[in-house]
Amino acid sequence: MMRRMLAVLHARNLEFLRDRGTLAFTLLLPVMIVVGMGFVFGGPERPLFKVGVLATTVAHGGGGFLDERYVDFVAEPAEPVALERLRHQQLDLLVDLRAPARYWVNTDSPKGYVAERLLLARVPGAQRQHVSGKAVRYVDWLFPGILGMNMMFSCLFGVGYVVLRYRKSGFLKRLHATPLTAFEFLSAQVLSRLGLILLTTLILYFGIGAIIGFHNAGSGALLLLLAVLGALSMVALGLTVAARFSSEELVGGLLNLLTWPMMLLSGVWFSLEGSPRWIQWIAHVFPLTHLLDAARAVMFDAAGIVQIAPQLLYLAASSLILLAIGAWSFRWRID
Repeated sequence: MMRRMLAVLHARNLEFLRDRGTLAFTLLLPVMIVVGMGFVFGGPERPLFKVGVLATTVAHGGGGFLDERYVDFVAEPAEPVALERLRHQQLDLLVDLRAPARYWVNTDSPKGYVAERLLLARVPGAQRQHVSGKAVRYVDWLFPGILGMNMMFSCLFGVGYVVLRYRKSGFLKRLHATPLTAFEFLSAQVLSRLGLILLTTLILYFGIGAIIGFHNAGSGALLLLLAVLGALSMVALGLTVAARFSSEELVGGLLNLLTWPMMLLSGVWFSLEGSPRWIQWIAHVFPLTHLLDAARAVMFDAAGIVQIAPQLLYLAASSLILLAIGAWSFRWRID
């Protein structure tokens, strides 16, 4: 009995070690996560306060207030947008250092109270204006990210592995003998996955919303449009990966190579505002980043279609380009 058990154990170990794709990701994935987190959250000590500054042409002024340590000064080109950020407590203070100096503080923000004292110590005569508004809860901020992440995994793996399985089992080869065209087959796959994703997302949206009572100040129709374009873009991405390859290890590796950076860098769990600029550039390559940025703008700031038009255009353009690449590179047979 022991010999048989050891023989099976030895065979299973060899099977795992010879699966190079799984072995590589088992070893590299934790390293990639740790290194990625180090880049995102590493660097010097983070500031205690975030202060928006209007009239950024004033390089130094305000009695040296802009030289305060542990304060992150953010250039705000538009006062209305900055005030919305202040209402949501994404800024602790908003200042305009042009004479006469003035500032805005959120009376509901504890950090705003302390930041106001720092400003008045440097600029005693600054004119005070106030806004009110509670901070967006982390669960409110996280809710779109969880829905987007679920959509991402369902789109990429739901399409990628299905097409791969059809190809390896010879099902695509049999379909190729019918009058069915590649365009018709791919269209059916895309529409099927799109419908399922939208259905599950709507169920989660209303189901979880009934439990936690999340904040939504925008248009439900606009959120639905975002969900359609976002899902279509990620379905097209999964289809592009699986359109030609027949190796499970390769397709699985490529899908993991796409999903994990998107999950870490697209703003699912945390904002990338304080991360290096080059990380933010990489993040904006992913469709999930544009989907979540636009969804949060609609839900928290009641953004309209004009405000999120760049994200909508990016999702639509990436969907068309990826679908075209997937259709062009698609093949029915393994050989």
